[in-house]
Amino acid sequence: MSALNTLITRGAVPGDGPDAAAAWHYGELLREQRRLEDGRAVVDLPHLEIIEVSGPDRLTWLTTITSQDLSALADGDSAELTVLSPQGRVEHWAQVIGTPDSVLMILDTGARAGLRGYLELMTFANRIELTDRDDLRALGATCSLRGFIDGAEPVAEFEESWPEVAPGGVAYSTGPDLVEPWFIGLFEESALRTAVAEGRLKAEQMAGLAAAEAIRVLNHRPRFARDVDDRSIPHELDLLRTAVHTAKGCYRGQETVAKVLNLGQPPRRLVLLHFDGSQDLLVPVGAEVKFGKKSVGTVTTSVVHADAGPVGLALVRRAVPLDQPLTVQFTVGEDEVAVDAAQEPIVREREHAARPTTSSLTRR
Repeated sequence: MSALNTLITRGAVPGDGPDAAAAWHYGELLREQRRLEDGRAVVDLPHLEIIEVSGPDRLTWLTTITSQDLSALADGDSAELTVLSPQGRVEHWAQVIGTPDSVLMILDTGARAGLRGYLELMTFANRIELTDRDDLRALGATCSLRGFIDGAEPVAEFEESWPEVAPGGVAYSTGPDLVEPWFIGLFEESALRTAVAEGRLKAEQMAGLAAAEAIRVLNHRPRFARDVDDRSIPHELDLLRTAVHTAKGCYRGQETVAKVLNLGQPPRRLVLLHFDGSQDLLVPVGAEVKFGKKSVGTVTTSVVHADAGPVGLALVRRAVPLDQPLTVQFTVGEDEVAVDAAQEPIVREREHAARPTTSSLTRR
């Protein structure tokens, strides 16, 4: 039985893995991306999950138990936060929106239950109420969704600030040359269903998730369900830029954040890969990244961009030279396939005081 859960089903081709509930495309992959970039289409995001945190202590409480300072979050403000393990690994990552009486937290596929469990454990005597907002549905766009659908306005809207460095943040890269804006509007699902039924939201106004993912990759933007694993620390993904306030005071995992930031380097780094498209094969997620004969990482996202062609994100070892070509290897049927890949570095080493030189990998 298909897990597809789309507002408009005509032509919808489901995604896979964490995106099985979403339409990957509606039959016009590259045209959909053009419409999305031009502000003429939106992306249905049924896989995203929402928690509402209400109560008079919500802002100080969230500031205390997460990596972000939300003490001044106002109505309509957007921010990001993580919850780190004691070892500094990324356990939870949310986009947040301030409302007059609450904080709305947007989470990737399957992430809500784990974060809610953590929040419930940390409530103590704080005046907090947690609510799963299954009545809300997310749409994504490259422009504000306010006024996009006649008679249906978002309850709240997240505006991505990436690659702008948030207060207290630290960048591990300069960011891409050109960034496509990104907005997530939270709507009453009943209002969207009515808009579809009455023809106020039409099939030609929809783009598949593939279009949004292509934009995300070219924006150098990692995603929790795709690019984070159980070893990830925020430095490897450039999350200190937007989701970690490095000067706010104590939070779980702070020691690792400070140590790597001030004294060390992240053991891996996120990189954008431009794949050779001559073999007409889409590189699968999980493909092995190699530098010469050495395995140095894994492809975490793989898409086709309307202009850049086949591209992806990968986490690779820090010692891989930034200016060297790589290959990705995977199996098709019984055949081993190798595809050349050019690097576009995202995370780079930060300068510290004089310290021992780190050796680089060679191809042998």
